[in-house]
Amino acid sequence: MAPENARVAAPATDAAAALLAGLVSRGVRHIVVSPGSRSQALALVAAELERAGLVHLHVRIDERVAGFTALGIGRETGMPAVVVCTSGTAVANLVPAALEAHHAGIPLLLLTADRPPELRGVGANQTTRQPGLFRSAVRLEADLAVPETVDDDATSEQTAELDAVAASSLAAALGEGARAAGPVHLNVPFREPLAGAAPSWMVERAASGTAPTGDDADGSGAHYQGGGGIGEADVAPEAEAAHVIETGPRTVVVAGADAGAAAEQFAHDGGFPLVAEIVSGSRFGRQIVHGYRALLSDPALGGRIERVVVFGRPTLSREVTRLLMRDDVEAIAVRGPGEPVNLNGSTLAVDAVRVGSEETDRAWLGEWMRASRARAVDLSPPAPDAEGLASAVPHERLGAINAEVEVMRAPLDRAALVDALWRATWPHDRLVFGSSRIVRVADELLGGKKVAVHSNRGLAGIDGTIATATGVALASQVEERPGVTRVLLGDLAFLHDMGALMLPPGETEPRLQVVVGNDGGGTIFDGLEVAAVAGDDAMARVQYTPHTARLEHLALAFGWEYHRCTTRVTLDQVLTAPTGGRQLIEVPLPR
Repeated sequence: MAPENARVAAPATDAAAALLAGLVSRGVRHIVVSPGSRSQALALVAAELERAGLVHLHVRIDERVAGFTALGIGRETGMPAVVVCTSGTAVANLVPAALEAHHAGIPLLLLTADRPPELRGVGANQTTRQPGLFRSAVRLEADLAVPETVDDDATSEQTAELDAVAASSLAAALGEGARAAGPVHLNVPFREPLAGAAPSWMVERAASGTAPTGDDADGSGAHYQGGGGIGEADVAPEAEAAHVIETGPRTVVVAGADAGAAAEQFAHDGGFPLVAEIVSGSRFGRQIVHGYRALLSDPALGGRIERVVVFGRPTLSREVTRLLMRDDVEAIAVRGPGEPVNLNGSTLAVDAVRVGSEETDRAWLGEWMRASRARAVDLSPPAPDAEGLASAVPHERLGAINAEVEVMRAPLDRAALVDALWRATWPHDRLVFGSSRIVRVADELLGGKKVAVHSNRGLAGIDGTIATATGVALASQVEERPGVTRVLLGDLAFLHDMGALMLPPGETEPRLQVVVGNDGGGTIFDGLEVAAVAGDDAMARVQYTPHTARLEHLALAFGWEYHRCTTRVTLDQVLTAPTGGRQLIEVPLPR
């Protein structure tokens, strides 16, 4: 008879402990769990690790939300979060986040519980062919062996094998042996019993590693290379590995999504005009080009470009696409995640670039900077008429007061909305752009500012925008770090991810402002070809996706603070007031 204090063990739990402890000991700090029966061993081990203070645990009932929450954490930290889910359709709901992680180069670890092999393909409940489901996107995949033994002292062969799996999986997610970081899929089959008591060695083993040091590159090195989702500049030990860019041909630098500081630094060192998308993380410095769309279309400037150097993934303007398709322009693309940029069929893909000489084409840069200054837009409200307000002449003072009242009552439009968000955001904050019409308005109008910007432009879908922003907020605000995460999106992108509004009681509430520009449907189609060929009825029926959703009721249902802002003054007040939790800010916009 077993002693009263004997551990009620299960092979599933000991295997889950070995795998998760191996990941945590190597620096993984976030686990996102979508509860289920087959995955209970992994989930309960995660709870024990949270209780020991070794991980931050986030519980989500929707696997798609869970996947994008982990994606946001990986975007912000550069380290993968673990996603745990049960078998069947739960696994399929992780596909959108996995694809975005692949194309954007974001580290992500997917641990999907499964039935044992003998139950696959025989009609067993909640069972499908999970191995290979992410094959086109993952950096590594493995269908693990069914755990058969328990391990009371962490010395079994099974525990050693799972620790090795943890090591190789983390390395693959971080991009070892690949061009960029990305998703990893571990399919973990379990037989009953599906859970038991955690082994005594688990916490000590998980705590035995050291925290990751992260990337300490500062962007001041001699060459600049493509990276993953956070797109920072890397200093390489051997400068000769970089492709040398000599002065001579009239050159511009294009920074697409996630290009980061590397693009700005390279443009600065080479004396090149910088065309930086608002989602690039490169829109700062003295050489950014304002109103770049019109200037690229100008034969006197864009028409004379002879060479373009591309960082990141450009997705926001047709003018940049046309530039990169030209056969009379030498195109050089710094490799990043996903497919190499090669729109003209002859683009040279390189791992890194460096400036070959200190000489710059001052005349070429000067032309662009003068044109840029002429295209810069000041969206700030007009300053008060101080003299009029202080005047003793009644009609002068009344006129100044009426002018101020008109400014305060002026309705918000898209330009004022994006300007308000941009002005309210500072380096300790985070700004997340959804794939909506509003991001293109921001790209066209906003000036330079060095702030942390995120967006899911790997595939430019509206999937998971709020969940991604939540992950960014949770990761950036650990250990009571300051800052607010703001996400700007349209009403359809908001409704597509409204499940991400739900957070379980007891979890840390992020400082998160979700700002919805609500025009009642997909007005982005107004600027596309379909608007010229479809009738009004067809546009409304199958393109605009009109809705009558009451956002304030959704905010109440999910426990969010709600604000409806119709003027710039009220929006500025809400955005800049101290916030300690989740706010849903609705801005009605004209179609």
